[in-house]
Order: sequence, then C-alpha cells, then structure tokens
Amino acid sequence: MIKAPDDPRSLLPLSSSSFYILLTLAEGQHHGYSIAKELEISTGGTVRLGPGTLYRLLRQMVADGWIKEVESEGDERRRCYRLTKWGRRVAVAEAERLSEVVRMAQLRQLIPTRAGA
Repeated sequence: MIKAPDDPRSLLPLSSSSFYILLTLAEGQHHGYSIAKELEISTGGTVRLGPGTLYRLLRQMVADGWIKEVESEGDERRRCYRLTKWGRRVAVAEAERLSEVVRMAQLRQLIPTRAGA
C-alpha cells in the first residue's frame, strides 16, 4: 500500500466527478445509486455519473482512503460509503482551491462579485 501524502493539496486538482462524489458524501453516508441520484438532482441534471464511472471512482477512493465502505442500514445488499477524515481534508483542499479560482475570475471581471462576499 502506498503511503498517503501528508498534504492533501498535493493531490489537486481533483476530477470534477471525484469532487462531486466527495461533496455528496460530505452530507452523510450514501450507497452508490443514491450518490448518482443526488448528484443529478443537486446539479439540475447537468452531472450524471454512469455506473461504470461511479463504481470505478468509488473503488479508487476506498483504495486511497478517501472514503470507506460501511454497513447499510436496512439493506445488506447495498454497499454504502462514507467520507473518512482524510477524504474530508482532500475535499476541503479542493473546495479552497476552487474558491481561489472563483476569486481570481471575479477580480478579472469574468464573473460578478456577489454582494456581501
């Protein structure tokens, strides 16, 4: 097993699909299908992860220690996943990186600055 780096920023940038999965799991544990449905709903249908992509990424994230498989409440047939502390650190680092990108775009007047921000 490869030792994880100490600084999650060394893993950035994340793929948008990976980040969306981490965002979904940041609100609590989900099984694969509910991750896909939540992404589709929360993005107004603009993000759709097919089963091949979703489960490949989930396997990789488990292997990397970003998420862990946990027992499903009520249905033993479903695999549920939850964010690990390391996975949360990775997600925070990516959110901070993207926040800086948005700030730069606002400074260059590519997108408006929100009032009160």
